[in-house]
Amino acid sequence: MNTTMELDYYEMLGVSRSASPEDIKKAYRKLAMQFHPDRNPGDTEAEEKFKQSTEAYEVLSDSSKRQIYDTYGHEGLKSRGYQGPDFEDIFSSFGDIFGDIFGFGRADTRRSRQGPMRGADLRYDLSISFMDAMHGISKDIEIDRPDTCWTCEGTGLRPGYKPVTCSACNGRGQVVRAQGFFRMSTTCPQCRGEGEMIKDPCADCDGVGLVKSKKKVALKIPAGVDTGAKMRLRGTGEGGRKGGPAGDLYVIIHVEPHEFFQRQGDLIYCQYPLDFDQAALGCNPEVPTIHGTKKLKIPKATQSGQRFTLEHEGVPHLRGNGRGDMIVEVKVATPKKLTKRQKELLQEFGELERKKQKDNEEGLLKKVLHLGRKAE
Repeated sequence: MNTTMELDYYEMLGVSRSASPEDIKKAYRKLAMQFHPDRNPGDTEAEEKFKQSTEAYEVLSDSSKRQIYDTYGHEGLKSRGYQGPDFEDIFSSFGDIFGDIFGFGRADTRRSRQGPMRGADLRYDLSISFMDAMHGISKDIEIDRPDTCWTCEGTGLRPGYKPVTCSACNGRGQVVRAQGFFRMSTTCPQCRGEGEMIKDPCADCDGVGLVKSKKKVALKIPAGVDTGAKMRLRGTGEGGRKGGPAGDLYVIIHVEPHEFFQRQGDLIYCQYPLDFDQAALGCNPEVPTIHGTKKLKIPKATQSGQRFTLEHEGVPHLRGNGRGDMIVEVKVATPKKLTKRQKELLQEFGELERKKQKDNEEGLLKKVLHLGRKAE
């Protein structure tokens, strides 16, 4: 790709993210007319802006590419195999947008592909449990992918036959059309940019060079992965054609939530319920962690909402040794049903507390009055 991956396509065309296809087309028409190289000979800055606007239009005018870009950005487009237009394709795209003016329709924007063709990259979304993400897991998946045809080895030709040169473009894959001072290079409509024609197609792939296949892939997911983690498996994507290599497979991890644990970075958070007497008197409960159970010292007079740290009981570090910590937030539970004896004890406890509070208040009042008399 000739332009930077940080290019904001909507900003480049000067439209909002909710722009309609017609608004996008109008915006590109204006920029293309302004920066086309034939109108700006020798102006490298105009040429670069023309390339950028065309790249933006190529993505935003395609509903599927636009959806991927809006959801995953440039990385999403790359994971689907999109490499952006090159300079030759740019002229073709320009011809597409002005087809109604110059009298010729939209053409396939692929370049001549007479040499080896690399397969497209594929994406696979994999959901795993919270605990599998914490401890790592080996998992087998099965993917549907277009694979290199085993009969023609990706050439699309019936074994023993050869392609013929396209008569429309003489093997160039491009045809040139002129209209005034504009000179448009567009993909040859007869060979669709290949530069050659298959007159005797392979019977197994119908001349495509690819066949549908299923492939089992073994994954080793490391401990500590989080949602959005991406695994790249080289050569496991779409099969190559004409001797080209296969593309890559990108596995995107999605971690399911846990009913008790929550993750923030390498920290694990949880809420642990305590009975009233445990919080008041202190205790040493066995608290569940992602690695088992661990004793937690709860001091007396612990209040609801207090947090305690269990060191090294958190998420394993994805790169390097060690683990994060676990934060335990105490929630003091109020009993909903009480026996008669429990009610009596709580009432007695309440009376003692109120007497204690009254004595403290009276003591404070006496102290204040005493200080007042001393001041007089």
